[in-house]
Amino acid sequence: MYGNSSPFASHGQRASSMYNRVGVETDVMTASPHRLVSLLLDGAFDSMTQAIGAIRTGNVDVKNRSLSRAVRILDEGLKAALNLESGELALDLRDLYAYICMRLTHANLRSDDVAVEECMKLLQPIKEAWASIAPAATEQRAAA
Repeated sequence: MYGNSSPFASHGQRASSMYNRVGVETDVMTASPHRLVSLLLDGAFDSMTQAIGAIRTGNVDVKNRSLSRAVRILDEGLKAALNLESGELALDLRDLYAYICMRLTHANLRSDDVAVEECMKLLQPIKEAWASIAPAATEQRAAA
């Protein structure tokens, strides 16, 4: 109910949560730009998956936190990082991220798990395409 950061959580739960957070922070600090986008996409999917579970179990607090987190990742992370001067693809991604944010907001207001699933289906090809270019991004970084 309170999560691992609660004063009511066991010492082991709090330590585990802190350990996981340090691991993520270390990954972010040492990550390539390609890896950072992968982490953002993973975070968005994790949040949407949590939100679906929360909607189906009626856990309003978790639903709100999860969907708010997903919207922030998309808006403040993925969309904000786009170089809109680079061409039509960046503009299309901006519009897609804006649409997904709108749908996630709708899902939050209406507890609509189908809307969250729609957003995951829309974002899945982006995640797969991004993962498929990982070897090329790693080689390019090593050559630089």
